[in-house]
Amino acid sequence: MNLILDLLFPKRCVGCKKLDTYFCKNCISNILQTDLVCPKCEKLAIGGQTHPVCRRKYGLDGLWSLGIYQGYLREAIKQLKYGKVKELAEILVNITVEYWVKYQPFVLDQIKKDRGVGWAVIPVPLHWWRGNDRGFNQSSLIGQTLSKKLGLAYCDALKRVRYTKPQVKLKGYGRHQNIRNAFAISPNCQLQTTNSVLLIDDVWTTGSTLRECGYVLKRNGAKKVWALTLAR
Repeated sequence: MNLILDLLFPKRCVGCKKLDTYFCKNCISNILQTDLVCPKCEKLAIGGQTHPVCRRKYGLDGLWSLGIYQGYLREAIKQLKYGKVKELAEILVNITVEYWVKYQPFVLDQIKKDRGVGWAVIPVPLHWWRGNDRGFNQSSLIGQTLSKKLGLAYCDALKRVRYTKPQVKLKGYGRHQNIRNAFAISPNCQLQTTNSVLLIDDVWTTGSTLRECGYVLKRNGAKKVWALTLAR
C-alpha cells in the first residue's frame, strides 16, 4: 500500500523539491539558527532563560526555538500545518533532538538534572471547530512525537474555552486581547505542583498565545514552564 501511495503521491522536499524525501539533508542544513531570547522582553538571554528582572510568578521560565521562521523551515511548517504533511512533524522533531544531543541546551540540562521526573510535554490546543476543520493539531503531533523521543509524559492539559480569531491576522496588542482568557485546564489532565512543562507550539511570533498558556499552567500548579517552538 505504501509503495502504491508513493507512486501516486511521491515525496518531494519542501525546499528543493527533490524526490523521495519531505526535507532533504541539504535543505535541513540551511535552516537559519538564531540567538535565544528571554520570552518576556525578547532580548538576548543565555540559554533562552527568562532574565531575573523579567521573571513573574505566572510567567514563562524560558524559550527555545529551532530556527528562524523563514526559508525552508517556514515552508516545512506551512506544509505540516496547512498541507497536512504529517510526516514532517517527526522529521522536525528529529532535527530538534539531534540539535539538543549535539549542543546540550540549558533546558535539556534541566530535564536531565531532574532525570525527566515530573516533566510533561503539553501542546497549545486548537479550538474544537478549527481542529475539526484541519483534521489535527500540529502542536499535539509535535508534542506527542517529542515526548516519545525524550521519554517524557505527554498530556493535553489545556483546552480552548472560546473561539479566537487567527493570530496571524492580528498585531501586537490585538493578539494579546484576542487570546486573553481563551484557555483553561482540561478536567481530564490535572497538574501537580511537582510538574515542570515543555509547552509546545509551532511558531513564536509575539508570544501572546504561549504566555497566556504559561499563565494558565502556572496558576493551576505547574512548577516551571518552558516554551518550545520550531521557529521564531
